[in-house]
Amino acid sequence: MPGLEDPNAIIARLRPVPLFSKLSKKQMNTLAGTATDRSYPPGDTIVKEGETKTGFFLITGGKVAIEKGGRQVATLAAGQYFGEMSLIDEMPRSATVKALEPTRCLVVFPWEFWSSVGNDPDAIRSLFRETVRRLRETPSGPSE
Repeated sequence: MPGLEDPNAIIARLRPVPLFSKLSKKQMNTLAGTATDRSYPPGDTIVKEGETKTGFFLITGGKVAIEKGGRQVATLAAGQYFGEMSLIDEMPRSATVKALEPTRCLVVFPWEFWSSVGNDPDAIRSLFRETVRRLRETPSGPSE
């Protein structure tokens, strides 16, 4: 993705995400330095329900389908994200996510996230609030 090697471009993408909105400049710089840009062709499974692969995915281009039990329950597009629960518990995925079109994501792994925010109660509180908000909005459970 053009320009995403620049930490400021990565920060500009991550800052609007409620999970990261309360992070300090130093914490955002740490995350920007560890975020990975990944591309997925249409039909590619990004994460699979039940697998232990963890990470937070911010969609920077394209569109994905969220499936639970083989049934599509949601569609997400650029600016939206999934995988926030895995930042907290590193448990198996609760849903499958498939690329519906060429898709790009910024990926943040739990160990990188916690190394940058683990000692900041405000950042942790923000993470929990956003996670609970999304759980409340999902009629059939978590959308990860």
